[in-house]
Amino acid sequence: MNAQPLLSARHLSVRFGGVLAVNDVSFDVMPGEVFTLIGPNGAGKTTVFNLISRIYEATTGELQFAGRRLNDVPPHGVAALGIARTFQNIELFEHATVLQNLLIGRHIRRRTSVWSEMLFLPQVRRAERETRRKVEEVIDLLDLQHYRDAQVAGLPYGVRKVVELARALCTEPRLLLLDEPSSGLNVEETGDMAFWIQDIRRDLGVTVLMVEHDMGLVSKVSDRVLAMNQGAVLALGEPAAVQSDPAVVEAYLGTVDDVASLRRPRMEAMV
Repeated sequence: MNAQPLLSARHLSVRFGGVLAVNDVSFDVMPGEVFTLIGPNGAGKTTVFNLISRIYEATTGELQFAGRRLNDVPPHGVAALGIARTFQNIELFEHATVLQNLLIGRHIRRRTSVWSEMLFLPQVRRAERETRRKVEEVIDLLDLQHYRDAQVAGLPYGVRKVVELARALCTEPRLLLLDEPSSGLNVEETGDMAFWIQDIRRDLGVTVLMVEHDMGLVSKVSDRVLAMNQGAVLALGEPAAVQSDPAVVEAYLGTVDDVASLRRPRMEAMV
């Protein structure tokens, strides 16, 4: 891995009224790795994603992407830098086909002018062919051939998840933000998602930053994991080390006394 991080977060904090949603969070994401944020609900993981996506403005701290200060980039300029994202709740054009949704994802890479588009000049035709070629590569990578012309509204939930991933890839990102990619998926679909993430990193060279609750998926695909709770960093390191960290265990399960108190009523009912 290169010595310089692709994404660097330094002392990020964001406050909503009296709530400190993210509190002095720092981390680096290195080129080519899968870096995962974990933590209980309300830990601040998606808020960090929203800071990177420029949906939220940091109260304090700095973000850098490929050496450029991200805090100064407007939200509509993030994709052009090479950052793509999926969401917890699938955001697709449901009454368009899979192919049409993916072609929309290519819009950010179009360089032709309005006049050349209106006259359908040779460079526009070349751009159209290149756009279609790139989209077909993503369709092949994620095995979406069967659904190419299907309307999104009629697709199973698991397939829609893959389509949203495909649309993000059509922007040709350097950094892919995956917000709970296994949410709502069954065991088989989650296994497929792990396969896609590994392929995206290996075959496309895309760096992945992921928020995920499924610890099986986290362990399978992640190089490093950052655990958060109540907006702050609890632990950072390899998946097994972070998952066994006492502070992380306590954040998920509570203290030993808490766990005992939860089990006590059940034991008393059995007596």
